[in-house]
Amino acid sequence: MSGAPDPIGGLERRLIEVTGGHVRLRDERKKAWWTEVVGAFAIDPFPVTRGLWRAVAGEAAVGGDDDLPVTDVSWLDAVRFCNQLSEQAGRRPCYRGGDDPDGRDVAWDRAADGWRLPTEAEWERACRAGSAEARYGPLDAIAWYAGNSGGRIHPVGTKAPNAWGLHDTLGNAWEWCWDVYDPEVYGPYRVFRGGGWADEPRACRASCRRRSHPTFRIDDLGFRLVRSLNR
Repeated sequence: MSGAPDPIGGLERRLIEVTGGHVRLRDERKKAWWTEVVGAFAIDPFPVTRGLWRAVAGEAAVGGDDDLPVTDVSWLDAVRFCNQLSEQAGRRPCYRGGDDPDGRDVAWDRAADGWRLPTEAEWERACRAGSAEARYGPLDAIAWYAGNSGGRIHPVGTKAPNAWGLHDTLGNAWEWCWDVYDPEVYGPYRVFRGGGWADEPRACRASCRRRSHPTFRIDDLGFRLVRSLNR
């Protein structure tokens, strides 16, 4: 992926289509289960890389090799990037607002055909790829985590994909999702999923949910792009 002459076109060509369906989610903190229905969507088989970020964001650039996942980006940063990418690709941006530091004014235009963050139900459906297991394969084969990462992040796509061809949904870098985690308890905090290079195995499971403030940035948290397919 490094040095691709047309990173936006490359993104369009490599998308994986995911059919809609029912997704069963679990909150371990509350010991609660619930089911959500998702429509069809297309998802990037890789997290957003630093190369793609630089190609889209220009001066708002980050350091590191092109094929590393972009990290140290907040939920609000990711939302703005989605809109920038949509505009550059000639698509209608999905998000409005973004001036509120808590992100409470960000609205999702569901009629838009642009790039966006996955909902956590979409994320989990794509991550599991039809599997009901905690992981879609042996952890060392599919993920960079505390036990094998050497204390650093790694290029995307260097571990085995899931059954639908997605890489790095577990391990390497956590991924922001659209959803508010629990507004009654945590206010505007947003969900992120997947585990990272510094995490123990327990965090690298398809059902594991974490959260933080929309302005939070850290070196093992990035995001992945999706696009709706029902229009």
